Formats: sequence, C-alpha cells, structure tokens
Amino acid sequence: MNRSIICTAARHPFRWHTGPSALLLGLLLTACGGGGNGTDNGGVATSSDGPTVAAVPVIHATGNIVSGKEVFRNELFGTEGFWTDALQLQQGIVAAGVTPLAALALGLQVDIGALDPATQAAIAAELTTDLSPASAPLLNSASTTVTLVNANAVIGIVPKDSNGDGVIDILNGDKTGASCALCHTITDNSVYAMPGGGSIGKRLDGRANHVLDFGSLIALGLNTRAYYPVLQLELAANGGNSLGRAPTGITPASTEAEVDAYLDNDAFYPRGMFDDTVDGNGDPMHNAALFRTDLAAPWGTDGSIVRLDNFSNLVYTALLDPTTLTQPNGRAFVKKLGGAAAGDEMIDGYIQILADTGVTGYPFITAGVSSVPGTEEAPVGLRVDNQKLLDMNGYLNSLAAPDGVVADAAAAARGRVSFRSNCTSCHNVDQSKPVPANIVAMASIFPGDNPVVLLAQRDPPLNPILNTVNNIFDDKMAVVNASQRGEIRGTALPLLLDLARRPNFLHDNSVATLDGLLDPARGNTAPHPFYLANSTERTDMIEFLRGLDTTP
Repeated sequence: MNRSIICTAARHPFRWHTGPSALLLGLLLTACGGGGNGTDNGGVATSSDGPTVAAVPVIHATGNIVSGKEVFRNELFGTEGFWTDALQLQQGIVAAGVTPLAALALGLQVDIGALDPATQAAIAAELTTDLSPASAPLLNSASTTVTLVNANAVIGIVPKDSNGDGVIDILNGDKTGASCALCHTITDNSVYAMPGGGSIGKRLDGRANHVLDFGSLIALGLNTRAYYPVLQLELAANGGNSLGRAPTGITPASTEAEVDAYLDNDAFYPRGMFDDTVDGNGDPMHNAALFRTDLAAPWGTDGSIVRLDNFSNLVYTALLDPTTLTQPNGRAFVKKLGGAAAGDEMIDGYIQILADTGVTGYPFITAGVSSVPGTEEAPVGLRVDNQKLLDMNGYLNSLAAPDGVVADAAAAARGRVSFRSNCTSCHNVDQSKPVPANIVAMASIFPGDNPVVLLAQRDPPLNPILNTVNNIFDDKMAVVNASQRGEIRGTALPLLLDLARRPNFLHDNSVATLDGLLDPARGNTAPHPFYLANSTERTDMIEFLRGLDTTP
C-alpha cells in the first residue's frame, strides 16, 4: 500500500485568476488537494485523527440568515442587464423553443414550490405518462418554460420586474439573470428526476449541481460573444497560444456559431463544470458545494481568496457581469495579472465585440466603487452591498451537509482505520472540524507538474505565470494562485462531504470514480497520486468516504 493522503471532494470556490493569454484574470472553482503521508520518520505507519500542525480556521463575519437565503437564491445586483441585454440568454431560450423537458436535459432544476397548485397538479399528472408531446403537452411546450421562468421556478434563472408594472413577464420587457443557486442548488427529486439531467422537487440549497450543462445553456444566448472573457481565448500577445481543452481559442473575429460550438462541446466544456474565471483560459472546473461554509477556507482551487464574502463579491462583480473588465480598474487588474500586452489585447478585443454586437450601457452591475481596487475585497474596484454579502455568509454557514451514505458499516469501519493511517497528515477524520487552511504545494499534489514559464516577471508577491503543457489539472494555478497573498503555488484542501453523489473527482473531472482515484494504475506522477494497491482496501476506503458527514 502506498501510505498517503486521499482527497476527492471539492468545495465550490469562485476564485480570481489572472494571467496572460488564455490566462488573464478570474475566479476559481472546486479544489482537491493534499500532501504528506501517514508514516513516521522511520517509515512505520502511524494513525491519527488529523494534521498535527495547528491551523487557525478562517472565521468570516456573518449577517442575517433569512436575508442571506434571499441573497443566495435571488440577488442579482443588476447583473440581469448583462444576461438579458448583452448575452441575451432569455431571448435565445424563447427563440430556440426550449421546453421544460429540454431544460431538464440541460441539467436545470425546477422548484415545484414556486408554482401554483393547479400547475403543480398538471405537471405531476403528465409525469405519469410516456412524456410524448401527445401525452405530456405542458412538458413539451416552450410556453410552459416561459411560465416556469416567470414564476421563478427554474432555479438560478431569476426574473426581475424590470419594467416596473408589478407583473413578471419576460416576454414583456422583464429581465432575467443568474444567481448563485444556478450551480449550487438541486432539488430532492420528489416530483421527477430525469436520468442524467435535472429534477423537479423541493429546493436543496448549497448542493452542487453535478449535471448542469452550463456551456450549452450559455450557448443558447443570442450573443454568446458577449461572454468573451470567460471563454478560452487565443491572443497574439501570447503567440496565439491558449490554455484549455480545445485545440484553438476564440478571437474577436470568431463567429457566434464558433463560440457556440466551443460551449456546446462536452469535450471542451463538460457537464457539471463551470469556468469561474474571467482570465481568457478555458478552464471549467467541477461545481462544488456551498453548504457548511464555516468549515471551508481559503476559497478556490488555488486558495487565493481568504474570506467567503470576498469570494462572493468577485463572482458578482466580474463573473456575472464581465463587462466590468472594460473599466479602468478592471483593465488595470487584468494587465497586472496577465501582462500589459495580453491584458490590453484582451480588453480591447472585448470592447470591439461589444460594439460590433450592439451592447451599450455597460457595466450593468449595481455596485459601489472601492477606494482600494486590486485588493481581495474589490479586485476590479467594485464592491456590492456588504451587508448582503455577510448575510449570505450566514446562510451558507447554516446549511447542513447531507448525510453520508453507508451500505456496509463493517467495510466503512475498516476504511476509517485505513484513512487514519494514510490520509490524516492533511485531512481530518472528523468532518465537523474546519478544513486545514494551508495550501498544499504543487510538488506534493501533482508530482508530474513540470511547468514552463509563460510570464517571468510579475509584481510581488505574484509568482511567474507557469503552465504544465498538455495538462489541465494545473490550469487553475497557472495564473492565479495563493502567491497573490504571499502563499505558495498549490491547491487548497477541500471538504470531504457529499461524495456519494459526486460523479467524478478532482477539480478538473480527470478521474471518473473513487476507485480510479485510489488506484495506483494512474501512476506516481498523476495529480493526487495517493493510492491503495489492494482492491479490497480501496473498496473499504470508498465506503468510508461515501459515508462521511458532519457527525463527529
């Protein structure tokens, strides 16, 4: 047995990245990390309940939980202007005739509680049929989708009374935007669960949406070119090179069809993933959970943001309205992190796209101008309502983690013994304890990392921009990493919760199963190469990991 750590889950992080090219600034998403082993200096196996190095947990300020629920579910801070007037997502949904069944196929979730009793009953009745257009006309009607959106029943696609008439109708001038719930809420499947797709039922906030086809959802927009900074780009300042899963990147000259083809391609933008960076890199990472956020810190794969409210602010002020990057503070941030030439090329290209596609009146977000742009608190110089950010902190802290799933208690008990001997130099056995806040060095978590220098000189404390060729695991750490706060380049440790529901592992989805994650066949230079050679021991460990919850 290779005695070493196990790390599989990913917290949801939204991080801010940056760098050249397909590497400019952004936010990070899920993480997986670890390091060390379960042996003493003599190579003899040891057992413990967690890391011996004392780590002070990050305690963030919190506000009103009730208000925080509303912020998490429905707050847009004006970004509905980007989603409606720039991206034109709701117009694209209507034009494409997206039916409720098609929406579920995209992995969208429907809150049955948002619908009136008559509509609930009609939908439930159709779900007892063969779902053909003849038997289920409501579920096969695009007009029903409009009804669901107007009722705020499509979780995360939030309508606003933009025309002020007191009636929500997206066909009559009202706008929609995306809330945090889009990627971080599912339902309890109590009404219907589409195989491989979304579900209809009661909301379960904080759970990662593992089936959301975010790329294909965005591709429905009539102007997906407006999403330019969040795509995999190809910049002349970087020699035409780009980081991402696609062989080539998007340019200002790319057509709407070419942008849609990138977003629609599961090989480039896999299901259950979300590119949470506005850095020009094509680096979607797996959606992660936002429950029990009091246990998790720092935020993002790279651990570059310490406070949860700062992480949330960056999501609103850059990711949900990337037109903020066209403003002086946004441009300065991109140039500082990615290099002057690449930064200017990216932003100049974006401004040209917005002009070519008739987008005006940006940025759309309603946020205050910060006196300290470029900081973790306001990386692009903007900060939304701070009390609402703190309220959401409180709500996300309060969300209970799901119960673990244990089918074989004896196997789980054996797995716990193995975990204590192999994994606790980095991970706690008791998942009710805060995750250690240290960063695990890339050399430990990814021995095969052999990066080339893409940009040698950046202002301290930023390290050079590095990338390991032909590998996507390190793309999230190439430009943005914890060097932004004087830490090492590496990964943050994740919560090990809700693993039974997770369909694949590591933040880049590069491992399909827990058994595969722990199998030494992956090789000793692979990301997270900490294995159990004996298949029975792996089975026991998997049973233990699937059963983890916050019960001490």
